[in-house]
Amino acid sequence: MNVRPLGERVLIRRLDRPTQSAGGLFLPETATEKPQEGRVLSVGAAVGDTLKQGDRVAFGRFAGSKIQVEGEELLILDVGDVLGVIEA
Repeated sequence: MNVRPLGERVLIRRLDRPTQSAGGLFLPETATEKPQEGRVLSVGAAVGDTLKQGDRVAFGRFAGSKIQVEGEELLILDVGDVLGVIEA
């Protein structure tokens, strides 16, 4: 199934956080916050050249709307909720 965001919206997949601390302890899922970084999967037609598929972005903790697509949780954000593009 493909999801194409409309207008000035962006479809994002959250990046995974490590489940082990620097000291070697395994962290339960309830003890970690959801990551505030993700990869752009798709952009709406009104986004223009600001973001493109594959960009790694940072976004606010409570930004976006969660959707389930084929058992995977994705986010749809307004472009204004994206704080910046993370470049390698």
